Amino acid sequence: MTHAKPKSDVIQFVLDNSLLLIGGAVIALVWANLNYPAYEHFAHSIHFAVNDIGMVFFFALAAKEVVEAMLPGGPLSSPKQAAVPVLAAVGGMLAPAGLYLASAYAFDPAVVRGWAIPCATDIAFSYLVARAIFHKGHPAIPFLLLLAIADDALGLIILAIFYPSGPLAFGQLGLWMAAAMALAWFLWKRRVRSFWIYVLGPGVLSWVGLYMGGLHPALALVPVVPFMPHAKTDLGLFSPREDRRHDTLNQFEHWWKTPVQVVLLLFGLVNAGVPLSSVGEVTWMVLGSLVFGKPIGIVGFALLAGALGFPRTRELDARTMVVVGVTAGIGFTVALFFTTAAFPITSPHLDEAKMGALLSFLAAPLAILLAKTLKVK
Repeated sequence: MTHAKPKSDVIQFVLDNSLLLIGGAVIALVWANLNYPAYEHFAHSIHFAVNDIGMVFFFALAAKEVVEAMLPGGPLSSPKQAAVPVLAAVGGMLAPAGLYLASAYAFDPAVVRGWAIPCATDIAFSYLVARAIFHKGHPAIPFLLLLAIADDALGLIILAIFYPSGPLAFGQLGLWMAAAMALAWFLWKRRVRSFWIYVLGPGVLSWVGLYMGGLHPALALVPVVPFMPHAKTDLGLFSPREDRRHDTLNQFEHWWKTPVQVVLLLFGLVNAGVPLSSVGEVTWMVLGSLVFGKPIGIVGFALLAGALGFPRTRELDARTMVVVGVTAGIGFTVALFFTTAAFPITSPHLDEAKMGALLSFLAAPLAILLAKTLKVK
């Protein structure tokens, strides 16, 4: 006789695997194709609240993983140890961007602005697929996580520099950001332990500065996160032992982990609703750049790192790296966010680009099939 899985276990499974985001995206797709005017009205009404305010905490949690990975004992603490995944991440961004730009200049220069969309790697879903392919403890899993974290860090820089949300006003930006950083430094110096003070103090000042200065306000907490008191060492990527740590940065993550999943549900609901008829040239440019550009760049730069003398685990051979590269081609969340930053809401290319980001899920079955074909264990 089988027993039903406890509700708490089911809920935890849904949260751990970002299934709320998928649910939001599916609802959005169905709604948009049944009644697009009603969906568009709804999405427009909460777009700012979700993309410019709610996503602040999504990017803050991504920044937290980067900060901890750079602590002593962390996988990015040693330049030599971090070189291969970081270089692979760079290759995994340059190759897709290059493929997209080449396609854009060849077919439609008007869509060049979307070059950064295929640079993205979705940590949660890539990690989920990697766990389905590789056995527990296989070095490909932490390698992919490191690569995705480095990808996120570089993506934040790209978003800040190349995709301003409005006319740039450096005076306003500098004034507000200087106040935010000074307050964050003061709180850190005084060893203030409540993360709410950092969020409501320097976090709000940073948000106003980015918004007034023309940069995307969703990055508001990224420069504040490093000032939150944190552990002196890293326990490892997604270590369950972090639940027993009570420093400010981990408390921030413990508190916001579940609300951010609700934010991602709304993010999928607001951004993924596109008519299925909107598949176009930009769709294939984004999808092709992700699925083919990612493995080309990752494998190429990983081999380059090896040629330069940086160490790579023997199990990460060329076949494994190809599978990792295809898995990293799942852009989804960050790619969707980049589409909204790259193309204005009135652009006829916005929905086409969104379809490319959504269809990047095809990288998952392709990676699984490739792993079986190449006999990657």
